[in-house]
Amino acid sequence: MERHELETFLTLAEELHFGRTAERLLLSQARVSQTVKKLERKIGAPLFERTSRVVRMSPLGRQLYEDVAPLHAQMEQALARAKDAARGVEGELKVGFLGSGAGSLTAAVLATFKERCPRCEVRMRETQFQDPLGALRGGEVDVLFTCLPVAEPDLTVGPVVINEPRVLAMPLGHPLAGRTSISLEELAGETFFGVVNSAPAYWWDFHVPSRTPSGREIHRGQAVSTFQELMTLIATGQGISPVIASVETYYSRPDVTFVPIHDIPKADVALIWRTEGTNSRTQAFIRAVEDTVTANGGPAEF
Repeated sequence: MERHELETFLTLAEELHFGRTAERLLLSQARVSQTVKKLERKIGAPLFERTSRVVRMSPLGRQLYEDVAPLHAQMEQALARAKDAARGVEGELKVGFLGSGAGSLTAAVLATFKERCPRCEVRMRETQFQDPLGALRGGEVDVLFTCLPVAEPDLTVGPVVINEPRVLAMPLGHPLAGRTSISLEELAGETFFGVVNSAPAYWWDFHVPSRTPSGREIHRGQAVSTFQELMTLIATGQGISPVIASVETYYSRPDVTFVPIHDIPKADVALIWRTEGTNSRTQAFIRAVEDTVTANGGPAEF
């Protein structure tokens, strides 16, 4: 069924009058009649019962209308959204990232978005774990790549882009340095770090536990606000800390070493956004991230 045939059929089904149908479609009554007859020949049975006074739908016509009308409405809505998005995806999109952003998928995500939305300029801004969600809430960024968990009623968690193990960062001379792996349970009595400012407590507790799995306390020392500050304090022997494995790649330094932690959950990095703050730019970026993750076969892994 061609589009003009579908539109003629649906309009006549609603109007049940050839004259009004012709007026709505800006066609002649003869053209409407010809189109309906051609469609009926394709199907092989009448879709309308016609008399000199009235037009009624046949049982087959009613069935066809009930089947195709919702699909036509969805198609029209999709086309309208696409047109709106095409007209609106310009200007500037501010993308926040904590740590390494989308990791190895970052370049692919940006390339996909720029190919689809060449008139939209992407500005990237690093956030810090002292306030991992503040830039998003304050409108300083439109979307944010950050470590989960994020359980905030005003924020939506989207596609996971990285799933990576966690490692223990420590100074070179630490007694645990050189191990092939370590258990979180062994870290009771060690000194981890607190966090400055307004990171959610559940978020910091996940990334830097205050207790071992059996409940033994892990002391928290100085509070930190950035990765560089954390790494400097570790290097100078003021504590150790679990970190995501990509820190070793993107924040490595010669006086800090890393040992895998084998009994701590992996960490996910996902794209998040303000639930009530999406627009054509953010929606297009979300789709670019989703499609990139799908093309990659799932989240990137370290």
